[in-house]
Amino acid sequence: MEQEETFQAVLIVDNFTDAFTPYETIGLIPCVNVPLLDYALESLNRSGVEEVFVFASISIDQVKALVAEGKKNHKTWSIKMNVEIVSSEGCRCFGDALRDLDAKGLIRGHFVLMGAGTVTNAKLEPIFEEHKNKCKMDKGAAMTVIYKRAPGNQRTGDEVIIATDAHTNRLLFHQKLKPHQKERHFQFPLEILMENPEMIVHHDLIDPQIAICAPSVLPLFADNFDFETRDDFIRGLLINEEILASTIYVKELNEQEYARKITNWQSYNMVSNDIVNRWVYPLVPNNGICELEQKYAFLRNMVYKNNKSHLERDARLKANVVLGEGSNVGTKSVLNFTVVGKNCKIGSNCTLNHVFLFDGVTIKDNVKLEYCVVGKNSIVAENCQLDHGCVLGDECRLPPKTHLSKAIVRSTKPDDFDADDYEKLAEKAYVMKGEESLQIESDDEDEPKIVNSHVRMGKLESEYVESVYSSSSEDEEDDAPSPIPEDSNIFLSEVVESLKRGFEEKSNPDFLVLEINSSRYAYNMTLSEVNFYVIKAILSLPTLLQAETAKIFSVFEQLMKYFGPVVKNYIKGEAAMNDCLKAFEETFVQVPALKARAHQLLHYLYDNEILSEDVITAWYENLDDDSGCKTDAIGKFIQWLEDASEEDDSEDDSE
Repeated sequence: MEQEETFQAVLIVDNFTDAFTPYETIGLIPCVNVPLLDYALESLNRSGVEEVFVFASISIDQVKALVAEGKKNHKTWSIKMNVEIVSSEGCRCFGDALRDLDAKGLIRGHFVLMGAGTVTNAKLEPIFEEHKNKCKMDKGAAMTVIYKRAPGNQRTGDEVIIATDAHTNRLLFHQKLKPHQKERHFQFPLEILMENPEMIVHHDLIDPQIAICAPSVLPLFADNFDFETRDDFIRGLLINEEILASTIYVKELNEQEYARKITNWQSYNMVSNDIVNRWVYPLVPNNGICELEQKYAFLRNMVYKNNKSHLERDARLKANVVLGEGSNVGTKSVLNFTVVGKNCKIGSNCTLNHVFLFDGVTIKDNVKLEYCVVGKNSIVAENCQLDHGCVLGDECRLPPKTHLSKAIVRSTKPDDFDADDYEKLAEKAYVMKGEESLQIESDDEDEPKIVNSHVRMGKLESEYVESVYSSSSEDEEDDAPSPIPEDSNIFLSEVVESLKRGFEEKSNPDFLVLEINSSRYAYNMTLSEVNFYVIKAILSLPTLLQAETAKIFSVFEQLMKYFGPVVKNYIKGEAAMNDCLKAFEETFVQVPALKARAHQLLHYLYDNEILSEDVITAWYENLDDDSGCKTDAIGKFIQWLEDASEEDDSEDDSE
């Protein structure tokens, strides 16, 4: 009897480039406040991988600490998946890492090969099985390379042009595209055209650096020391296919699956936006990524706000903003397309656009930041301006009135080998020469632009569209809700059916909670999604939808008297209240009859202590002026809430 093969994966933490200077290890860089290594591990976990070897050659202690902390805190990837650290300080390239793994003999069969900078929600297990079946038919099959179709108007360095056999998907030609220019011509070897009468040329693919490897891959790296990168491996096998007796196959992910590798700060910007806009669902901020705890309230316009963060009343979170735990935003500051880590302090009159602040950052008053990264525990003093892809490492201290463009800054004095490459700006700010246009307290706007080989963070050529169940009012004509993913749609249908049957039979509400929880685990729904869909299901019951407009409130009241225990079981705390309001908001847009009675329904939930005054008023204030929920009736209800609150305050003062 054949022993069942363990589903293994190799995860390379190092990036082996200087694209993320001053950071050395891509897996440790936070992306939307979660280390990239956690995204990769969670992706493998969701694909059913049983054993992962995390390979690190630098920052080894930090990688070990991150994995150990994940196991201690029972992150979701640590529950069923065995994660082992493999370290070797002598590796200088990707090929050396695989040769070291071959020497250690840890891999026992086929395996997934991926980098820690890859973010994906793709299910790899079916592709893994398809690859193994392919290997049974073709004994020389060494690798199945996974690609993802993407728009070609934004170059990051991950784009490829390939040619495949039209019938077998065997890879015939592979060429990586240049990030700084767009080629007009491509040269294909004549023998490819002569030997393959039917082939397909793909010119709109990106390489997320995911591959399914046969056991022969590691020995092939061990025997060929000129294979330094995975691209070298692919090119070497294509050129010497007959000598090495190895073939490569291609698998393209379907439209619903997301995959992209972060290879520079521009692709970091793109992937961060994709995560915030929910294209990587279920790996989205309010789901916790790899934690069971819900950390963010998901608000309108793709704003994620931690309940322990603070926003001054006249500060603004415009769109695509993540505000981490313990962070504060000062008066008249505006954040747009910005991710703020834990315990950050943003002063007054600041403007942040496409900015990424890691944990513990302090931004003083009157600071303007655009397209930049500010590392952990750094301080940007008053009246500073950073733009055009500036990157500040951890612990940096910028003096007041500093203007930096295209700069890379580190906090520590470089060693003698690198000393000539940096210029001292302050005691904890050393700027890399040739990487910036540096201006300190100067009004000269004619500084020449310096161009180099790095792909910097900058304006994205393609716009991103929100997904899942939140919709932005920008560029919308009909306020139509986003499509619901298949599992969510099935979950919603089952909840509606359970509630409908329970109401008709007047069964114990506790039994309904058990049914809903059973469906939740069956479809892997998060608590936030359950909150949303339970309310959505109540508002979708035929009893309510078929009622005359004049009788909607009385029918809703009857439903809530029965479903009250179910609702109160889920809607607990501010985050859950926001989930509830999102369900109401989406339903009001879809069902005009309910929208006409919206103020009464909200008033009922307030009177019965399901929704709090603060949450309702904050929700209403965050609605856009052209939102379908900004009706006169709801506005009067909000005004009544505020007036009642002021009266209570005045009575307290008089006492």
